Amino acid sequence: MEIPGPWRRAAAGAGLLAPDGSIASTIFAEMSAIAARTGAINLGQGFPDEDGPREVLDAAVDAITNGVNQYPPGIGIPQLRHAIADHQRRFYGLEYDPDREILVTAGATEALAATLLALVEPGDEVVTFEPFYDAYGALINLAGGRHVTVQLRAPEFAPDLDELSRAITDKTKIILVNNPHNPTGATFDIATLTRIVELAERHGAYIVTDEVYEHLRFETPHTPIASLPGASDRTISISSGGKTFATTGWKIGWVMAKPELITAILAVKQFLTYVNGAPFQPAIAVGLGLPDSFFETAAATLKAKRDLLSAGLRTAGFDVFPSRGSYFVVADAAPLGFPDAVEFCRELPHRAGVVAIPLSAFYSDANRGQARSLVRFAFCKKEDVLERAAAQLAGMTA
Repeated sequence: MEIPGPWRRAAAGAGLLAPDGSIASTIFAEMSAIAARTGAINLGQGFPDEDGPREVLDAAVDAITNGVNQYPPGIGIPQLRHAIADHQRRFYGLEYDPDREILVTAGATEALAATLLALVEPGDEVVTFEPFYDAYGALINLAGGRHVTVQLRAPEFAPDLDELSRAITDKTKIILVNNPHNPTGATFDIATLTRIVELAERHGAYIVTDEVYEHLRFETPHTPIASLPGASDRTISISSGGKTFATTGWKIGWVMAKPELITAILAVKQFLTYVNGAPFQPAIAVGLGLPDSFFETAAATLKAKRDLLSAGLRTAGFDVFPSRGSYFVVADAAPLGFPDAVEFCRELPHRAGVVAIPLSAFYSDANRGQARSLVRFAFCKKEDVLERAAAQLAGMTA
């Protein structure tokens, strides 16, 4: 039986439509299954293996104990919306009305889904950088949009600004920017962000930002696009608490934008999850109010883990590319004699007891060849796990 239209489009956008019309399993599911079956160290999926700060966890327990277990308000509890507004003012000097310009969602993925479904009409173009988080392609297709990509090329994974200028036209409805970037670990400089704003103004496009790794930058502080001149009226900023507070399973995200945009996004969101995560919302509010030292330590700790794994990958013979933010580092398996990263990742659990993801999983079918030998590793794991993975990779036989 053929998959119904919208879901077929979503599967195609995520690269999951098999030749026979069925939905193929993702490489993420395949690699995680191999990790479970073999006991290999899973550096494929981007989730921490340690709990977040005690204050945040205790706040969730207290909320459950004190009866915060029913539907929260549709736009999110006031405590969290005010905490988000305070956070944006504190770190970036941005002002948001917590009652009209902030919407709490079921993670950043629902925020992206509701935004794209609210704003994209069939045939509208949505520009992203490539490689891209796999949900982007699925959601753009589900909304009936046309996905246009601008390539990020190793080793720096920085966009060519002339190519970016050619990609954004009067047909562009949304420029979707993930910064820091998953899967490459790239961060975009002010020149790139400024060009995006200029192009959005010139062509009447919205800017949608995915900033879930905003506090996990290793070299430079985060600059939200919304803070740049001319950007605030047309920017829909999205973030979440899962990455910062190591609570990825709680799925507490948020959208920040002008009131008329929030109204449009809420109109879609209420028919997706309606509401979510009642006892986790006050807990994330507590997290957003933690002292600066928490955010500084979180970034420094993750940077040390990046350095540990990157050194192990170099010892093993990989070429390792810079990672300036996020949970991830990209390495090239070609120097080890593996020109095909998919084949390499399928053999890696048996050769070294480690699971990783081929970077080609984050490309459209037409461009997968650009990442033929590149592999993404996640370093958001315990230090002893990374040490063991590094040692196993270094001892890998050719």
